[in-house]
Amino acid sequence: MAKKEEGQLWELRKSSIHNQGMFATADIEAGTRVIQYIGEKIPKKESTRRALEWEEKARKKGEGLVYIFDLNKRYDLDGNVPNNPAKYVNHSCDPNCEAVNYDGEIWIVSMRDIKEGEELGFDYGYDIQHFMDHPCRCGSENCIGYIVAREFWPKLRKLLKNKKKAEKIGRKKAKAAEEEKPKRKKKAAKKALKKSAVKKKSADKKAAKKKKKAAKKASKKK
Repeated sequence: MAKKEEGQLWELRKSSIHNQGMFATADIEAGTRVIQYIGEKIPKKESTRRALEWEEKARKKGEGLVYIFDLNKRYDLDGNVPNNPAKYVNHSCDPNCEAVNYDGEIWIVSMRDIKEGEELGFDYGYDIQHFMDHPCRCGSENCIGYIVAREFWPKLRKLLKNKKKAEKIGRKKAKAAEEEKPKRKKKAAKKALKKSAVKKKSADKKAAKKKKKAAKKASKKK
């Protein structure tokens, strides 16, 4: 747990959402600047490079990263630095905070009144492109299941509906295939038996023909 300073409205502790989280140590009124999100000021080109690198690592590890914030047209803020406790504020589908840019400074600001002990959370605002890589564990009543910006929720719901439909069809096909196995096995056995009978009949016919031929030959010799 991080050491609490005088007047500080938060503390870091274990979170059920993801490892560490930030929690209110007092009642917080709506519109309060809870904590400044600090970091390294970097050009857009470097920001893109780092973001792509982190995204690849996050996808492999199944984690989400939201360290970079847009500052202006030229620069971004990389919050992945040791002295930035604000990076531990987790995503929530029902956020009580938001990240606000005040003249080049990023602040985590309360959107509503927050009770002491509540975990702080804001919408990470991820794009929908790789939503499957970022499952959400915020536990809110209206959790969409993935860390995706609210503006993409209608599209995400449609995708999830189609996904469930496809999975349902897949399960039905798998069940039908499983039920069909004994029938196919029986059919194959019947076919094999018929083939064996035909083969035997043919062999018997050949043997009878050969026997008849041999008898005829023996009769001529007499």
